[in-house]
Amino acid sequence: MWKYIKHYLHFALLAAAFMVGEVLMDLIQPQLMSRIVDEGVLGIGRGGSADLSLIGNLGLRMTGLVLFGGLCGSLNNVFVHLSGQNIGNEMRKDCFGRIMAFSFPQMDQFGAGSLITRVTNDITQVQTFFFLFFRGVIRTSMLMFGSIFFMFRLSRRFGLIVLCAFPLITGVMAVCLIHANPLFKKLQEQLDKINTILQEDVSGIRIIKACVREAYEKQRFGAVNSGLVQTQSHILFIFALMNPLMNALMYGVAAVLLLTGSREVHFGSATPGSIMAAITYTTQLLNGILMLVMLFQNISRGLASWRRIKEILVSEPLLKDGDFRRESDVKGEIRFKDVSFAYPGNSRLILKHINFTIHPGETVAFMGATGCGKSTLVHLIPRFYDVTEGEVLVDGINVKKYRLKDLRSKVSIALQKSELFGGSIEENISWGAPEAGPDAIRRAAETAQADTFISELADSWQTVVAERGMSLSGGQRQRISIARALVKDAEILIFDDSTSALDLRTEARLYRALKETYPNSTKIFVAQRIASARRADRIVVLESGRIAACGTHEELMASSRAYRAIWDSQMGEEERDG
Repeated sequence: MWKYIKHYLHFALLAAAFMVGEVLMDLIQPQLMSRIVDEGVLGIGRGGSADLSLIGNLGLRMTGLVLFGGLCGSLNNVFVHLSGQNIGNEMRKDCFGRIMAFSFPQMDQFGAGSLITRVTNDITQVQTFFFLFFRGVIRTSMLMFGSIFFMFRLSRRFGLIVLCAFPLITGVMAVCLIHANPLFKKLQEQLDKINTILQEDVSGIRIIKACVREAYEKQRFGAVNSGLVQTQSHILFIFALMNPLMNALMYGVAAVLLLTGSREVHFGSATPGSIMAAITYTTQLLNGILMLVMLFQNISRGLASWRRIKEILVSEPLLKDGDFRRESDVKGEIRFKDVSFAYPGNSRLILKHINFTIHPGETVAFMGATGCGKSTLVHLIPRFYDVTEGEVLVDGINVKKYRLKDLRSKVSIALQKSELFGGSIEENISWGAPEAGPDAIRRAAETAQADTFISELADSWQTVVAERGMSLSGGQRQRISIARALVKDAEILIFDDSTSALDLRTEARLYRALKETYPNSTKIFVAQRIASARRADRIVVLESGRIAACGTHEELMASSRAYRAIWDSQMGEEERDG
């Protein structure tokens, strides 16, 4: 945490200094009031005659101290907020930067809902922690110890009475905090669940309505929210019990002080003004303790949130950058060398001993049953995951030796699930290559067969896309995603079932345009339809994580039973014979 504090320590120290000034003004007031009562009003030491000039002088002094204390309090608020907001800002940026560097398994481990909670609510709790620490802790500790110090100055007996109550007060606080602390982490975890459900339901609202599952989702959300309310109620109940206990103890101390003070006044060892000052200090002490109770509650929650944020900040990316390597003369060659792969945390191999080479400029299609490992295989090329065994080589170099930025600059990928961002269509396409000019954007859109429908929109290229692209059809979103991949002009183009929403005629035009416009790029297709794959130079059939067959459409029709089974299921026996 010091990493963030040290940059804004000057603000924090100024805040602490001004808080000291504010509390000192509060602690001096009771002594001045004691003199006004004893010397100014009752005339003790003056034969019982009031001293109006003393009252006026001390009154003006108290007014000045109040104004100065108020100024110190205002400046304390300014500097404590400057430090807290800046510290939170730095934390939020660092957390987001670390999340952007996470690998897919790390994203799955934390979960989107939990990451959102940590970057928003948890960092807000930490900012509150800083605010309370530099304002509340200094104020309460000075009020408490300052009140006791001045009580001893008034009367040693008064100070001892207050000190005797301290063990009881500390014991009550300790018991309550021991029971409350574990609940703060649980509270934040329940917020994670709420954010996860909210994110899922908002993004999937169409399917929820289509399946008439609104009532079920309300019930699911309500159950998690009830758990959150129950935990919050448990925490509030603990502190609700603590507050009256602390009040009872402190008011008991005040009663003992009044009783003892009345006797000392009777015997002449104390004055009414000193009794008033003692009661005021006791009230300040009580307020300080009550504030401390609330502080511990918020600080405990802030520390629990800090531990959750720290989990992000100390998490190192699982995929480490390799050393920078000079690019070879070969462009777009991919080789799988005895590659086996299992997802992290799962011992079952998805891919088993894959040996295969894709030559520069070649078009290769991967086919197979759902779950056979097609998408997993192509995701190893840009190193979304690391292989379990073997090597993946791009241009003769193991992908692990590349810097991730260098490797992924060679590869452009379009996924089946089209992710679009807020902004215009032109901005979404250029997102793949921010430096691309209008001509490059138009060229990519024409190849992706997107230019026709874009030009027919009311605002054409400047049409603003709704959240997640929901204002466009599935096929339109896919074509924009393909254009975004193409505008990057990478050596390796991967289309992971990214044409599934296109009709066969549009898809055929896309393949022809790709062949004409990007003849030197290596093109890899993950396909479910034979009509999509048959135009490739080679088709690779995967079966249970292994290469079952490889060849052209005609070769596979003659030699591969698995490929013919796919053909029969899609095209029909009669069409095959014809």
